[in-house]
Amino acid sequence: MEVFGPTAAPEPARNGANRADEAVLILARLIGRQIAREQFERKIALERRAQKKRPAGEDA
Repeated sequence: MEVFGPTAAPEPARNGANRADEAVLILARLIGRQIAREQFERKIALERRAQKKRPAGEDA
C-alpha cells in the first residue's frame, strides 16, 4: 500500500481562497463603514433641522 501526501497543487488554490475571503471581508468592512457614515450624516442633518425649527429661547 502506497500513501501519497498532499500535492503542491491544492496549496495555491487554498491561498487563493484565503485571499478572496480576506478581500471580501475588507470590502464588507468598507461598505459597512460607508453605510454607518451616511446614517450618521443623516442623523446630524435631521438634528440640525430640528434645532433650526425650534424657537430661539426654548431649551431642550
